[in-house]
Amino acid sequence: MTSTTLHSTISGPKNAPALLLLNSLGATQAMWEAQLPLLEQFYRVIRCDIRGHGQSPTPPAPYTFDDIVADAFGVLDAHGVQRASVMGLSLGGMTALGMGLTAPERIERLVCCAGRADAPPPFVQSWHDRLAKMETGGVEAIWQGTVPFWLSEETRRDHPEREAALRTEFLKTTEEGYRGCAQALMKLDYLRHLGQMKVPVHFVAGENDGGATPETMRAMSEACPGSEFSVVPGAKHVINVDRPEDFSVAVMQSLDLVMG
Repeated sequence: MTSTTLHSTISGPKNAPALLLLNSLGATQAMWEAQLPLLEQFYRVIRCDIRGHGQSPTPPAPYTFDDIVADAFGVLDAHGVQRASVMGLSLGGMTALGMGLTAPERIERLVCCAGRADAPPPFVQSWHDRLAKMETGGVEAIWQGTVPFWLSEETRRDHPEREAALRTEFLKTTEEGYRGCAQALMKLDYLRHLGQMKVPVHFVAGENDGGATPETMRAMSEACPGSEFSVVPGAKHVINVDRPEDFSVAVMQSLDLVMG
């Protein structure tokens, strides 16, 4: 296990409880922009770019989830935070689960969005296919197949600025970083450990997510003691960008975001 010092930012009231936000593969901390006005009313919000993404360094691949989880705890350490809530999407949600399983004493609660907890053969093959595309066409070639998976047709039609912003951040991902994270995902193996989770978890699925389907995430919730499960209507994979209002409603209760 090797940890990497990630680029991170912190905002919100200095004396508020801490909330760490973790991005998906191919995104950066900018993916959470729409949620910041709400979250900063209640939390000291810490955002970071995972290794190989955005402004964070790219260590040599391959990576493991132990590495990525260690990076995330390193962000908390860098900001002097002993205990935090964690919300992540896709790779970020899986990392959040790893944090809860590794050091539950440091985690207040988790929100796992659009995530899996295992790596069945079709899932592994999908990453091999994407890496093959990258070998011939770079990260740009992967984006073309990613965006229909991430965003609904309605969002792409009615909010082209959301797609443009995600594309800009996606293209900041290094090939080595993408490869290393994909290799970690191919060995994802948290499902059999979810029964040992000691941290409150809220699983949030997108209704039309083809990767972390509602059925997949419901099974994760059923395996995890005392967890909650929600489905965001009409959302594809990047739930918080595709359906930001409905996403906020889904996570408000689990994060105690009670408006005055």
